[in-house]
Amino acid sequence: MTDDRRALRLVIEGRVQGVGFRAWMVDVANAAGVDGWVRNRRDGTVEALVAGAPAAVERVLAETRAGPPLSRVTAVREEPADDRVGPGFDAVATV
Repeated sequence: MTDDRRALRLVIEGRVQGVGFRAWMVDVANAAGVDGWVRNRRDGTVEALVAGAPAAVERVLAETRAGPPLSRVTAVREEPADDRVGPGFDAVATV
């Protein structure tokens, strides 16, 4: 990863499944111009990998903490990640 890119793995907790969270996050991420993916996890959380310009990644992180209108985000765990994602941002299969 270079200094002009940042990558984070996020795990979002709360009421985040069944409320359109993944589709909302795809829209937010694409508007910010970041790469990566978002998926539901069987434990009820949502996981995402967000990579791009540091300011764009921070924007997505800030919006993720608020979530879409029907969600209730109680926590966002974040950790640095490898910037090994293709271009674009999509929802992927549940794990």
